[in-house]
Amino acid sequence: MHPKKIFRSLLLAGLAAFAATAFAQKTQLLVYTALETDQLKAYQEGFNKSYPDIEIKWVRDSTGVITAKLLAEKGNPQADAVMGVAASSLALLDSNGMLIPYAPLNLDGIMSQYKDKKNPPAWFGMDVWGATICFNTVEAQKKGIPKPETWKDLTKPIYKGQIVMPNPASSGTGYFDVTAWLTLFGDDKGKGGGWKYMDALHENIAQYTHSGSKPCNMAAAGEFVAGISFEYRGNTNKAKGAPIDLVFPKEGLGWDLEAFAIHKGTKKLDAAKKLADWASSKDAMMLYGKNFAITAQPGLAPPLANVPKDYEARLVKMDFKWAADNRERILDEWTKRYNSKSEKR
Repeated sequence: MHPKKIFRSLLLAGLAAFAATAFAQKTQLLVYTALETDQLKAYQEGFNKSYPDIEIKWVRDSTGVITAKLLAEKGNPQADAVMGVAASSLALLDSNGMLIPYAPLNLDGIMSQYKDKKNPPAWFGMDVWGATICFNTVEAQKKGIPKPETWKDLTKPIYKGQIVMPNPASSGTGYFDVTAWLTLFGDDKGKGGGWKYMDALHENIAQYTHSGSKPCNMAAAGEFVAGISFEYRGNTNKAKGAPIDLVFPKEGLGWDLEAFAIHKGTKKLDAAKKLADWASSKDAMMLYGKNFAITAQPGLAPPLANVPKDYEARLVKMDFKWAADNRERILDEWTKRYNSKSEKR
């Protein structure tokens, strides 16, 4: 073989070996998430600007499904980290000894009400997502249905068959709606005013959907007049031109935190810590703030056009430990009463 050809072959072989080594050095993190699919790309790109050598592989589903999957895998954990899953779910995983406490680099910047109270914390918040009703003004006008102002308005006979909401067993949005109503109106182990409210609401519900986004999407498409959903999806659909108004009921709004935790059993702890450091950073919070009105670090979210300025003041008092400790009981009671109208999967 000609010396030049030999040199070129050796050079190509060397480059291929270098590329293979470089590829092999890329750490892959398996991250379980309930983030919206239209958020994942931006967050991954933001993280890779700081840490290009770590690849995120997402496992995504609704909050309740991801929570159930993690609990089912307790004896044989698969996830390295959990990102963008409800703090009430992470509190439940923590009580099952499934998280590795870690104080990320930017922990001091996160407000105390938006992180685990322990030091170091088992989890920390990214952003708040909270309740809204997506109300289709065009369909409502056709049907002569007034815009609701309160949760209790939704129990009036005029809304019969016109409302969709998320199933709390699969949807984090659905679960914070239920816990908010129990907080606002009373629980009393299935006998309180919150359950009486849901009994009345159930009469008007057309369907309980699998995801928290779907009720707003259905209302935006005119399939139903009112979809109980959350402000990110409502704001996004309205910005795209959907004929909806966002209603923030006067009694108070259910909410939860999209939160981050390192999963016990990870064999890639250093990489998981890097993701935690980034997820708690100002750069990450500014990305979250493009989607949500409240970030765990204050002052980084610009106002969202369709979300009221006093949104944070409208949030109900939320006890994540109570929501975690009572989750099984609440969902059993809810399923027994209302599951007949749940969307089939």
